[in-house]
Amino acid sequence: MTVDDGETDLWLEVMGPLRVRRSGVELDPGPRQQRLVLALLLAHAGRTVPVGEIVDALWEDPPAHAVNVVQRHIGGLRRLLEPDLAARSTGRWIASDPAGYRLLAGAEHLDLLRFRALVRRGAAAERAGHVEEALSHYVEALPLWRGACGSMPELPSQQPAVFGAVDRECVDLVRRTADLAHRGCAVRLVLPALRRATELHPLDEALHAQFLGTLSADGKQAEAIAVYQDICRRLAEELDVGPGAQLRQAYAKVLRADGTHGLPGAAPRHRSRDAATTRARAAPLPVPAQLPQDPPRVVGRDEELRRGLDALDGPDGSPAAVPILAVDGLPGIGKTTFAVHLAHRLSAAYPDGQLHVDMRGFAPDGPTDPGEALRGFLTALGLSDAEVPAALQARVGLYRSALAGRRVLVLVDNVRDAEQARHLVPGAPGCAVLVTGRGRLTALATGFGARLVNLDVLSPAQSRELVASRVGVARTPAGRHAVDQVARRCGGLPLALAAVAAHAPPPAGDALDSRVREAFSWSYRLLGPRARRLFRLLPVHPGPAIAAPAVACLLGASAAEARALVGELVRAGLLVERGAGRYDSHDLIRAYAHELSVEAEPEAVRREALGRLADHYRQPDLVSLR
Repeated sequence: MTVDDGETDLWLEVMGPLRVRRSGVELDPGPRQQRLVLALLLAHAGRTVPVGEIVDALWEDPPAHAVNVVQRHIGGLRRLLEPDLAARSTGRWIASDPAGYRLLAGAEHLDLLRFRALVRRGAAAERAGHVEEALSHYVEALPLWRGACGSMPELPSQQPAVFGAVDRECVDLVRRTADLAHRGCAVRLVLPALRRATELHPLDEALHAQFLGTLSADGKQAEAIAVYQDICRRLAEELDVGPGAQLRQAYAKVLRADGTHGLPGAAPRHRSRDAATTRARAAPLPVPAQLPQDPPRVVGRDEELRRGLDALDGPDGSPAAVPILAVDGLPGIGKTTFAVHLAHRLSAAYPDGQLHVDMRGFAPDGPTDPGEALRGFLTALGLSDAEVPAALQARVGLYRSALAGRRVLVLVDNVRDAEQARHLVPGAPGCAVLVTGRGRLTALATGFGARLVNLDVLSPAQSRELVASRVGVARTPAGRHAVDQVARRCGGLPLALAAVAAHAPPPAGDALDSRVREAFSWSYRLLGPRARRLFRLLPVHPGPAIAAPAVACLLGASAAEARALVGELVRAGLLVERGAGRYDSHDLIRAYAHELSVEAEPEAVRREALGRLADHYRQPDLVSLR
């Protein structure tokens, strides 16, 4: 897609995850704020971006030196795009004027400009009555749209308006292309983009109606039914409404169709259908049994198990619901053990099989890609590798088609966030999903109606029971004292209890077991540099709980940054909100933070942090997060 103009072979992508490539090699666009500045420049595609707009995108509460920071990021981007650029030179890619900054790139270097050029050619052909030529240009343009504009994990929750405008351009083209594809009997060409559009606009009934018709025209009746049931569930849960007339009419056509009947411009009935759908109808799928071994005993989780059984054991009476249970808790709390045991208890209610994947959300070598998880599920359901499509959304559609009309339990373990899990949610009722993660999976509750269950530490009595189950019942006073000592040191954390119980006698002191330290380190490694530093400085605070204003003083940060960093630690499971604006962590997590603090933070730095904290508590009105 790139064109070498003799000076550089540079290709910039903003119509999806931000990417920069030179001569086919992907480059690192730099830290979070610099990436966002670049995404803004690319999304504006040659128009000047005012400095104020950049500042607003980078900060909720801009610092006094905000403009200087923006200038520094612009300099970093100029050096990224032109590595040999002389110091203090502006270069050929980013121009500056009194109003702001402007990207100087053409359609041969930027996906958005290439997209718009193709759309213009297609529109001209369409006006001239050349439908096939117009469709050819549109179909060439659509793959440039890979997802939400400028999408990256570091984006703020309130994304810049220009990103939404670009996405609307893409969805408009999808609608137009789908209409032409029906007229030209080329519906399969537009299906990937339609899937992407409906993912981005999950409540757009008109768009989903068009998607249903296109799926039906391509012979994918089962997937069309699953899509309809999925949007009905969303409409009911999020808006408390049923499907409108347009969507119901599209669904009625799907039900009447026996392949491709009932749609204008449909191909003849003898046209070959999707191989995987045909196979699914022709022969029963295998019954997967992927659950790990059931733990011999789960201690102290009776109430949580009852709630899980109530949520997932059999149909709940809603015709368009996929029940989901999302289990969260800090590292080492026993989420996987609990979920596997619950899944075994539920297996009889899901006779068509149980699927399991470890998403490795906090693994040091990176998480499991949802597309790879889907590949594993599809092959477990009887599809060959050749039948698994390459595109993520195509895999999602095929997965939901394969599960339509079946009762399968899906265990998605150890996700980093809800985004990792959402593609693995079936579209049709009858199936159920059990998800575990360290952070609160609120997005699954708001987007899919999941029930949330938090696993807390075990009580002293439950801790003693767990230790006794591993080392045997203590029958002497000395033995009971040793068990009590283990329970006290571990603070009710099941992983620590199991690890320390493996030592006989218990290790002296409060040294962390290597397995416990490793579990905490997986969360720590995924923090940003500033969040890591905050975590290392938290042991300086003398008390168990700290308020957000004190966090700002401890780190010497602004109120807005303190809020963001605390949120990052909470999502990683390293901090827990104990009350309004007060945060705490488990004793063993504090011990781990103390180890890191002594190891990485000079004594002078810790003394300075303690001094700032002391000043704050002497005059608490100096810092406010309001």
